[in-house]
Amino acid sequence: MFTLMLLVSTSSLAGNFKVQSAEISKIGNGYILDATISYPLTPRVKEAISNGVPITFLQQLELVHSIAIFGKYWQWDKTLWTTSLRYELRYHALTEQYVLKALDTEHYRNFPSLDSALTALGTIKEVSLPPEHLANTDGLIFQIRSGLDLYALPTPMRPGALLSNKWQVTSPWKTATWP
Repeated sequence: MFTLMLLVSTSSLAGNFKVQSAEISKIGNGYILDATISYPLTPRVKEAISNGVPITFLQQLELVHSIAIFGKYWQWDKTLWTTSLRYELRYHALTEQYVLKALDTEHYRNFPSLDSALTALGTIKEVSLPPEHLANTDGLIFQIRSGLDLYALPTPMRPGALLSNKWQVTSPWKTATWP
C-alpha cells in the first residue's frame, strides 16, 4: 500500500515545472537575472500542443522588501515590483515546427522539436531588474516561478483544465540570492 501511495504521489509531481537556478548579477549600476527552468509537460499538455492548441507559459518575477519584526519570529513583506514574461508555444503541423512567441514583444522563434523549444523557453538570460527599487538590497527578496496561463486556453478547454491536476504544473517560488 505504501509503495502504491509513493508511486502515485511521485507521478503526480513528475509534471511540475521547476526553477532550477536563479542568479542575480551586478552589471554597472544595475542588476540582471539569469535563470533556468525545466518544463516536464504532462501527457495532456503535450497532446494539446501536438494538436495545435496554443499554450501560454508565464514566468512570474517578484521583488519583495522584507522587514523582520520581533526578531526572526515575524516579518512584514511588501511587494515592490512584479511582472510576468508571457510566451505562447504552438505546433504547426504543416511546417512540422514548434513556434515560441514572446507575447510582450511579438518576437518568435521556430524549433524542430518540442524539447528544443522548452529548453529555449526555460533559459532566461540577462533580464534587467528595475533600478528604482535596487539602491539598497538589504531586506530585498527576488522570487521567480513559472506556470501555465490556463485562462489563455481556448474557451471549450478552460473548465476541464482548471479542474484537472494534469494542467496544474506551476513551480514553487524560487528565491535568488543577491551578489
